Amino acid sequence: GLKLAGVKGRNNLGRATLSYGTSLAIMAILVNSIKYTAKVERPDGSKNNSFPSGHAAMAFTNASFLHKEYGMVNPAYSIAGYGSATLTGLGRNLNNRHWVPDILAGAGIGIISTELGYFFIDKIYKNKGDNLSLLSRIQGNDYPSFLALKMGTALGTTNFLKESELDDKKQIGFEGGLEGAYFFSKKWGVGADVSFSSFPIKSQRITFDDGQDFGDHEIKTQSMGFLSAGIGPYFSHEFSDKWQLMLKVTGGYAATASGKVFVKGNDIDAPNHELQIARYKPKPAFRWNTGASMTYKFNPGLGLTFYTDYNMINSTIRYYFSDEIKDGDELDQELNNMIAKEKINYITLGLRLTAYF
Repeated sequence: GLKLAGVKGRNNLGRATLSYGTSLAIMAILVNSIKYTAKVERPDGSKNNSFPSGHAAMAFTNASFLHKEYGMVNPAYSIAGYGSATLTGLGRNLNNRHWVPDILAGAGIGIISTELGYFFIDKIYKNKGDNLSLLSRIQGNDYPSFLALKMGTALGTTNFLKESELDDKKQIGFEGGLEGAYFFSKKWGVGADVSFSSFPIKSQRITFDDGQDFGDHEIKTQSMGFLSAGIGPYFSHEFSDKWQLMLKVTGGYAATASGKVFVKGNDIDAPNHELQIARYKPKPAFRWNTGASMTYKFNPGLGLTFYTDYNMINSTIRYYFSDEIKDGDELDQELNNMIAKEKINYITLGLRLTAYF
């Protein structure tokens, strides 16, 4: 609309349209790929496609496009765009359609998608914009403040359910999330991250105390999922204009999803030959996180980051057993007061798509 009204921005109409279309395509691919991989249940329980928020991603793609094209002309355009996008995200949370981390992840995807869209189109045109005289008004920011979308592999360094005797192996899972930091100088800043990680729990064959096997029956425990957030100091060091090292230490909380425990056997007359025997509910717990990353910058505004983090959580898990396996008051009270304290430590290795601002 601003282009048609004659307001001159970074690019002419054709190039701006191409940049916008590319940004939307990248956003759609990222959102849908993550949605149907993570399969996070919505707050209202309607579907398992809550994370990330597509509406927030679209809103922040539009806001970032407005900022890219007209933020250099007047900061009011950027403020209006991001303000409207924020209201859209809050609305999705207030109507119980998304969790807060869904909104934050959607916002990050929208911003990063726009950065990528402009990066690719600028490469095609071999310059930063049609109206380069406008770009000369912008002063570069030497501080490495950033917003990043991250995905990686999570490797357990402890047996997550060792005390519960439901896990005898270190599990391999995945992590996805959003991370960012605001730097007050070239070296020091404050940052935060919101991440979702999930670990499958391998089935355990049932045995008696004397080690005798219990036929083809096994205990099957649903995957453990963690929604974590933390904040803390960040340190940055640039080896060159292309390579950047970053270190961090953060503290925060981790909320662990509840799950169910089943016994599975071919002679069990139930769907999938599985009978639920218990459910577990972990309490929210404090999480320590420390990490290091190395970024290769394609340009001053965009980079690809290899990162590794170490996470430490001391979780308290309460088990609630099904009526089918409780046959007396004493056993009933014993089982329903069963609490296990588990050490949940894991390393993540992955990539971040990093946008600097």
